[in-house]
Amino acid sequence: MAEFTLHDETTAPAESLPLIEKSKKAFGRLPGLHKVMAEAPALMEGYQLLHGLFQNNTSFDKDEITVVWQTINVEHACHYCVPAHTGIAKAMQVDDAITEALRNETPLPSERLEALRSFTLAMVRQRGEVSDAQLQTFLDAGYTKRQVLEIVLGIAQKVMSNYTNHLADTPVDEVMQKFAWEKQGTKAA
Repeated sequence: MAEFTLHDETTAPAESLPLIEKSKKAFGRLPGLHKVMAEAPALMEGYQLLHGLFQNNTSFDKDEITVVWQTINVEHACHYCVPAHTGIAKAMQVDDAITEALRNETPLPSERLEALRSFTLAMVRQRGEVSDAQLQTFLDAGYTKRQVLEIVLGIAQKVMSNYTNHLADTPVDEVMQKFAWEKQGTKAA
C-alpha cells in the first residue's frame, strides 16, 4: 500500500496552508485526516466546505447530524471517522445512547432516528436509488424532501473522508484513541 504524507505547515503545498490554519482554528489542532488531505488542496477545501455546510446549514439537529455521519462512517467501516465523530458527538452533547447504538449497530432510542438511519443506509447501499416505499417511509417518519437531499450532502462529505482514510490508513488522533472502534465481524488490519 502506498504511504501518504501526514502534512503540516512545513511540508504541505502552499495552497493548503490557509486550509491548515482554518482546521487548527476549528479543532484546536490539525486532525490526521486534514494532514492527509493537505496533499490535495482542492480535496481539503471541498471537505471543509461540505463539513461546515452539513453541520451548520442543514435542517437536521445535532442528534440527526450524528446519525447521518455515523451511519455512513460505520457502513464504510471507517476506522478513523467513527472515533472522531464519537468525540464530535460528545462535544455536541449528543446522548451517549445514540452514539453507542450507532457504533454497535443496535437500535436507536427513537423510531424517528431509526428511520433516519435506515434511510441513510438505503441511500448509501443503493447509491441513491431508493424505492418509492423507502422514500415514503422516511417522509412518513416526519422528515422532508429537503432532508432527503441534505443526506446526499452528508454522504458526499463522508465519502471524501472515509475513502481518504481507507487509502491512507490515517492514524487515529491521540485525543480520539479512547474512542477506538472496529466494525463488528471484522478483524483489524
